[in-house]
Amino acid sequence: MPDITKEILRNLPENTISDVNFEGANIVLYTKDKDFFLNNNGIIKRIVDDIKKRVELRPDPSITMDMEEAEKLIKSLIPEEAGVDQVIFDPQRSRVIIEADKPGLAIGKQGSLLRDIRTQTFWVPLIRRKPAIRSKLIENVRAVLYQHSDYRRKFLDKVGHRIYDGWKREKKNEWIRLSYLGSGRQVGRSCILLQTPESRVLLDCGINVADDAKPYPYLEAPEFDINELDAVILSHAHIDHCGFIPYLFKFGYRGPVYCTEPTRDVSALLMLDFIKIQRADGKEPIYSAEEIKEMVKHTITLEYNEVSDVTPDVRITMYNAGHILGSAMVHLHVGNGLHNILYSGDQKYGKTLLLEPAVTQFPRLETLMLEATYGGKDNIMPHREETDEELMKVIKETTERGGKVLIPTLGVGRAQEVMLAIEAMVREGRMQHIPVYIDGMVWDVTAIHTAYPEYLNNTVRKLIFHKDQNPFLHEVFKRVGSQQERMDVIENTGPCVILATSGMLTGGPSVQYLKHLCDNPKNAIGFVNYQGEGSLGRRMQQGEREFTFADGGKQEMLQIKMTVHTVDGFSGHSSRNQLMNFVAKCEPRPKKIIVNHGESSRCLDLASSMHKNFRIETVAPRNLEAVRVK
Repeated sequence: MPDITKEILRNLPENTISDVNFEGANIVLYTKDKDFFLNNNGIIKRIVDDIKKRVELRPDPSITMDMEEAEKLIKSLIPEEAGVDQVIFDPQRSRVIIEADKPGLAIGKQGSLLRDIRTQTFWVPLIRRKPAIRSKLIENVRAVLYQHSDYRRKFLDKVGHRIYDGWKREKKNEWIRLSYLGSGRQVGRSCILLQTPESRVLLDCGINVADDAKPYPYLEAPEFDINELDAVILSHAHIDHCGFIPYLFKFGYRGPVYCTEPTRDVSALLMLDFIKIQRADGKEPIYSAEEIKEMVKHTITLEYNEVSDVTPDVRITMYNAGHILGSAMVHLHVGNGLHNILYSGDQKYGKTLLLEPAVTQFPRLETLMLEATYGGKDNIMPHREETDEELMKVIKETTERGGKVLIPTLGVGRAQEVMLAIEAMVREGRMQHIPVYIDGMVWDVTAIHTAYPEYLNNTVRKLIFHKDQNPFLHEVFKRVGSQQERMDVIENTGPCVILATSGMLTGGPSVQYLKHLCDNPKNAIGFVNYQGEGSLGRRMQQGEREFTFADGGKQEMLQIKMTVHTVDGFSGHSSRNQLMNFVAKCEPRPKKIIVNHGESSRCLDLASSMHKNFRIETVAPRNLEAVRVK
């Protein structure tokens, strides 16, 4: 029995605890004593305050009410107006998940209904909001977790033992090393290995979709051994950060993947789409849906500001990064007070139509790992009002001459941001009702957004809570669900806007639309997100107007006669000024900045400017370089 378990039990009345389990870093106590479960006089809280770990008391499964009876009672306690949709029992963990249209009504005043459910059924209730748009993906993810609940329980307990078997209260005096296996002076294949004497933790593991020559992280580096890997921490769900994680499971990794709940769902969707795109391009996918399923089974989700140990000497907290739904900056507390690192992932230090800006307040901070996607001197973004005006101008001019506007977009983040901008223009009467066709993953990802409104900014959250005002459900948006419908949009509809993945024209429906629309000068294409080096989107931005497309094994040369626009300002990345402001506002101010995730010139430029401005040590490592931070 780990020392931490012994310490907890010493502080509890004898014979009250029937079982102790780990759920990752959470310590779960089970009791058969009904009175102790309902009222333990604050003993559990005092233990939590003392050991600074999350401890939860649950009823032993043997004392919970029969599931059928419990469901009837729950439905009788919760008012009909709450719109209870599903009641799902997790008997191994004595939990019941209640899905409702109006969670507030299901919870009751100051949690009164939750208390009633606990007291009368001895199940621990969890209330979830029913999504405004049904998501098959979310249902499938949850089904995987429920179907493998026995495996999950054992897996989480194993993770907990790895964390706590070597647990000590005292500060550890050791070294910390960061090895760049990807994202060193480049955008794409983010992958950084954190090493301490006790831990091997991977920060992201992505694919560079714009580079066929070197798309994957350097996992052949001598310091990386998959058999020694303790944990993967995923900052957000873009393929250049998450796309290679299933490959780890293909080669035997069975440890935890930490991320937020929306990141888990969106990344699974993007990975499935990545397989689909590879097959469509005539390539053999590097992993299968089975490996994605394994990743979901091994994912441990965390909320923003939730502190969790991931190894004996690494504790993480995720903070809002402002980049996309569920995106996180990862704060790493290493060695029980030895050193504190913030990994920014991709971040946006500015409020968008969708999200709040990145957080700048941290308990402690010595080393900052900061992205530099738009870190160059020339990367000045226009004001948001100018961006919206530019987009509206492109749409109006194109549709008035009878053309179609193709907006290739990242399925998550930029697509929803553009949808909100168009919805506001139409709602406020600044633009007429022009049909906006949504294709590729955009609709599925939007459904996931409606399932997690708590991750969105206050304005959108309030709108989503009232169905009649949900901006994503505006009548202007039309879903394209098949190849036939796609061809119908191309051939039979009049002026319109088309939002389709992928954002860099590296595959997917956006490329299909481009093939059919590119030779008509009435049409237009509008780029709203970063275009990776070498991608078709980047080459079009640079002025190339002839491209060879592969179509069923045949090579076809196409001329780009449609007008080409770049609408800056929708980016989910911080501009140069926002990056400088972020560091200026960081509290506490870091003592060292490691610049990554940017083209070489931008990384070097940003590192140099931050050194001059803030008198902080800066470094911009190349791939395969290691930085010792302690």
